[in-house]
Amino acid sequence: MGDLEGILVVSVEQAVAAPYASCKLADAGARVIKVERPDGDFARGYDQFANGGSAYFVWLNRGKQSVCLDLKTAADQALLARMISRADVFIQNLAPGAAARLGFAAKTLCADNPRLITCSISGYGEDGPYRDQKAYDLLIQAESGLCAINGTPDGPARVGVSVCDIAAGMTAHQAILQALYARERTGTGRSIDVSLFHAMADWMNVPYIQRRYSGSAPVRAGLKHPSIAPYGAYRCADGKIVLISIQNEREWQILCKQVLAKPELAADPRFSSNARRVENRVALEQIITEEFARRDREANIERLASARVAFGRLSDLDDLLEHPQNRFIRVDTGHGPVELLAPGAVISGNQPEYGSVPELGADDAAIRSEFGDQTQAP
Repeated sequence: MGDLEGILVVSVEQAVAAPYASCKLADAGARVIKVERPDGDFARGYDQFANGGSAYFVWLNRGKQSVCLDLKTAADQALLARMISRADVFIQNLAPGAAARLGFAAKTLCADNPRLITCSISGYGEDGPYRDQKAYDLLIQAESGLCAINGTPDGPARVGVSVCDIAAGMTAHQAILQALYARERTGTGRSIDVSLFHAMADWMNVPYIQRRYSGSAPVRAGLKHPSIAPYGAYRCADGKIVLISIQNEREWQILCKQVLAKPELAADPRFSSNARRVENRVALEQIITEEFARRDREANIERLASARVAFGRLSDLDDLLEHPQNRFIRVDTGHGPVELLAPGAVISGNQPEYGSVPELGADDAAIRSEFGDQTQAP
């Protein structure tokens, strides 16, 4: 029995953020009805890399039912209203104000069904001057300042995954679980508003605080850390790259003595604290770079591991495919089974079952019958 078995989630969703949240609810055993437009969630057409299906869609839509509704029609609006009236959770990521114009304002829904939990996901939130501005992941990466601190000294860069969408989906999932728990105590649901911008802004608090209260902003440092040294990537004799992370003075002394074989560096006034090492980063980087370049990566790793200094290999996607720490799940799709990297949490004694990825409108007939207008004569 899934933790959320018996919970009905109705989600008018597309793309990434809302499907991420509802996917996690489905993984936990909730029944998730995915409401799609007649032409489908546009993420179905992003690519054909998952055995002919879309990589994004396969990742985020396992374990759901799919029903196609044309919400411009009164009949399908009424059908959706009946679905929501029986739901525990209603999620939507339509454009701001669109749900209200269709008759599905969160305030009205919660008044009609006090136990209902609604979650609206948008680009910038339901209020504010940017409320109606279109928002996609890269645009929010830029607007939130994330691109400004990501990249190299030569220029800003995009994070290579849809991090703002994922952050919003995670935030929505957390808030929905909190609301379900609160409802067990109070018997009352609530309305939740999540935006891509505010989810990412929360993640930006460290650079925000640094800039607001010190007057300085983190520099784009590529594979170096902007405020800790040494912390970054070093090329080895075989051309491969290893990253190290020094978090405190004890680790710095161990690095100097056991890895670099230069114990005198620990007493060098230029490097006597993290602040001084950051100030003198150029000189420090030259010393460490030269030392790591003397040996192949595995020889450097042997020293680092023996000294218990934190390190990581710079992996490419081929390395990720074969990474020894990988865990996998397998989901069925209309294009055949697809192997995915497993979710991050492992729950002791729990062996989750992952549902299949629905074809567009796969559950139309069943859902229209289940939620049909029972007042009409046959």
